[in-house]
Amino acid sequence: MQGEGLSGQAKVNLTVTDSNNNASAFPQSSFQAHAVADGSGNAEEPMDIVVIVIDQNDNKPVFTQDTYLGEVPEASPKGYEVITVKATDDDEPNSDNSDVRYRIQSQTPQLPSDNLFVINPVTGVIRVNDGGLDREKYPKYTLVVHTADMEGEGLSGEAKVILTVTDSNDNAPTFTQSSYEATVAENKVDAVVITMSVRDDDEPHSPAWNAKFKIVDGDPGGLFNVKTGQNKHDGIITTAKGLDFEKSSKHTLLVAVENEVPFATPLPTATATVVVNVQDVNEAPIFDPVEKYVSKREDLAINTDVVQYTASDPDTARKQTVKYKIISDPAGWLIVAKDTGLIKVKNSMDRESHFVKDDKYTALIGAYDNDDVPATGTGTLIIQLEDVNDNAPIIEERVIKVCNKESAPQLLSVTDKDGPGFAAPYTVSLEGMSKTNWTARMNATQTGIILKLATELASGDYTVVLRVRDTQGLEQDNTVQATVYFDWSAHAFRQHVHHPPPTIAQSRLKRAIPAAFPPAPEDTI
Repeated sequence: MQGEGLSGQAKVNLTVTDSNNNASAFPQSSFQAHAVADGSGNAEEPMDIVVIVIDQNDNKPVFTQDTYLGEVPEASPKGYEVITVKATDDDEPNSDNSDVRYRIQSQTPQLPSDNLFVINPVTGVIRVNDGGLDREKYPKYTLVVHTADMEGEGLSGEAKVILTVTDSNDNAPTFTQSSYEATVAENKVDAVVITMSVRDDDEPHSPAWNAKFKIVDGDPGGLFNVKTGQNKHDGIITTAKGLDFEKSSKHTLLVAVENEVPFATPLPTATATVVVNVQDVNEAPIFDPVEKYVSKREDLAINTDVVQYTASDPDTARKQTVKYKIISDPAGWLIVAKDTGLIKVKNSMDRESHFVKDDKYTALIGAYDNDDVPATGTGTLIIQLEDVNDNAPIIEERVIKVCNKESAPQLLSVTDKDGPGFAAPYTVSLEGMSKTNWTARMNATQTGIILKLATELASGDYTVVLRVRDTQGLEQDNTVQATVYFDWSAHAFRQHVHHPPPTIAQSRLKRAIPAAFPPAPEDTI
């Protein structure tokens, strides 16, 4: 025979054993048999023999893990897939010996029922069978899963499945009190009204535990804000605007609380009532308008009425009286009647004053009540001063120097503090003795004076009087101090041109020259 482990001639009875459990490794073996006659060659052609090894169920199924770890949300509905377990069997594939089945052998704890989970016997998928999971009561479950081959009737094995129940938002937050009451002073913004606390049975500091608050009723004007405190379990109500005792002395708010994530199951939303009492305080009188504009002539006579500027006291229930005072009057032009708020002219006003900006004069008026601790409100009075022709034109250059011979014209600039219509164009005339020795005329734009010496004057200082008028005829005499001087350099040049110096013969320059000369007179070159 020839084959695996065989060679040569023999007379045998053929048997097969598998003491090494090699059925899976060698599912079949092939041999070749030869028939030989005595004293001669082969009696028959060789024959192939195939031995098929039949598998025995000698391997039990083994789970891929001894312990499986998984999580299941407590709000999981029935049929929710939790985890899959798997076992393998080394027996012949696709045979009964390797065909495994699964079942849950035990559940710990068996609360609130003993069949919270179910396993697919073929796939090993574990699902939620009952929706009674509650993390707050039973945070963990241990399942013992059994598997057996031969479709569940043969060799078996076991594994543990440990399931952690994770938190779901299945507990609504509730207020520690159903109603609150607080008092806050009127007019305060961002003032803390009250802090409300809640409780929640979900996992602390999780989105299902963290609270958020909302004012759902009682605040149509948006007077209040509510925010969550740093611990995520307090609701803090503050004033978004100043409260007004005179409008409403009490506010009743309805506040609701929810979590950062939606409820896992339909749950009622908790609410609390907050009563806010407004505390009355003494408020300052209020001017209406806060800025008052009036237009007046700048030459308004002293003690003339300017305007009545009044304020009202918002504390109507206190029946207080309001009085007035000047708080700021930079130029000291105004006075106010203490009881009526009537403002009059105290001193002459001037549009051209440095206290006036863009023709406007600003004063600050105060109104105060008669409370034990008086409150003062302010209003701004802005007076638009209308220009009048109350300023005569003036010459800017008051000192000049001119040569007494062939003097150049002097240009004198003219200004007027009054506005357009009361200033240029100007006219000019010389007054007194100035007419004899000087000439004056306006320049082309009639904003400057051209002054010129008309006759030759001896060196010295002279006063020139010029009368300048504005376009409305308002005039003023202006004096200019003129210094007349003799130009010696020009005189010497002219003498040199018209009378050349004599020629001195060289032979005559033999005279001794004194060591020093006496000083020349001041009126000589």
